[in-house]
Amino acid sequence: MIISESIEDFYKSHPAAKSIPVDHNNAQQTQGHFNVFSRKFCNRYNAYSRRDYYKISLIIGKGKLLYGDTEIDINQNALVFFNRNVPYSWETVSENQSGYFCLFNDEFLNGMSRTKSFMDSPISKIDTIPVFFITEQQEKYLLDLYQKMCVEIESAYIYKYELIKNYVNLIIHEAVKMQASQISDSHITGSGRITSYFVELMDRQFPIDSPEHKLQLRTAKDYAQRLSVHINHLNRALKEVTGKTTTEHITERLIQESKILLKNSNWSISEIAYCLGFEYPEYFNNLFKKQTGITPNSFRK
Repeated sequence: MIISESIEDFYKSHPAAKSIPVDHNNAQQTQGHFNVFSRKFCNRYNAYSRRDYYKISLIIGKGKLLYGDTEIDINQNALVFFNRNVPYSWETVSENQSGYFCLFNDEFLNGMSRTKSFMDSPISKIDTIPVFFITEQQEKYLLDLYQKMCVEIESAYIYKYELIKNYVNLIIHEAVKMQASQISDSHITGSGRITSYFVELMDRQFPIDSPEHKLQLRTAKDYAQRLSVHINHLNRALKEVTGKTTTEHITERLIQESKILLKNSNWSISEIAYCLGFEYPEYFNNLFKKQTGITPNSFRK
């Protein structure tokens, strides 16, 4: 099975989190879970796994991050977004570690406004590297936001979670300002909207948690039908905005997910091929080798 850490697991293993807090005085907590912690009490190593929660970390210190299949050297202070659909591991390098992190689940995230800036943000994407190295001025600004969240989470203010969501939005906006624009001004055009809908629809297909689960949308034609556009129209929109065709996007995502399954599950190659929508394992083997240069079995070994 795929290794996965739940919020309950987090509270059992984190040095400063003994049990999941229950806020009896604030009914808004029923809309989802949120908490914020100082990084001074972090584990020095977190194993490679998926989580069933999101996390945004202000990392003051140095470490090594493996996010999906990408290794990132955190050699200066950074703001890092962790999507629940992407497995990762963390290992501290420098002795001094500080900063903060907040974690929250889908219910909390669903209560936030899905604005265009939100959909452009790293918290809602899994196909970008969510690391933003920060300046001294940005560090001070972000520290202030996290400290305000720490104060509010302990307060008795009845609307504190509404206020906290505003602070989280400010952190997200800071990242959106920092990130190199991958989608140009055409994002506000029809092509941009179609691209946004396509990416969101693709994200819903993953992660795959069971070998019995088979992708509902497998081809460019499947996505075009679900989006109620002609396949050529979808392809032109994606090509205009991202420079890649529909099939290229689908293939990249299938390879990314297959690598995760090959690394972190005990499913057979045939089971992985089936859940990724391949009629025959040979088709999956051929595509994987074409894209990576090695067979799925060799990659697993």
